[in-house]
Amino acid sequence: MDENKAYEEAKKRAEAKLGFYTHLAVYLVSCVIFYVINMATSPEVKWFYWPILGWGIGVFFHGVGVFLSGSHVVERMTQKELEKLKHQKKP
Repeated sequence: MDENKAYEEAKKRAEAKLGFYTHLAVYLVSCVIFYVINMATSPEVKWFYWPILGWGIGVFFHGVGVFLSGSHVVERMTQKELEKLKHQKKP
């Protein structure tokens, strides 16, 4: 991988991580807001955890997409497959 491609890939990964951290920060602030609104308007009915739960599932999968999958995993798997093919073709 040449230097320019490596830089572009690193930039793409950094932007994905920044996007996740921004999503997480907005989620956490919103959790507090939902709680405050719930307690101020109808403390006898606890509804704040429903939007927190639904949105939290989205944040979780966003994190999985950023940190556990992506091009680095595909790149690693591609290298393994190339190695297997090289070993199969050798007499």
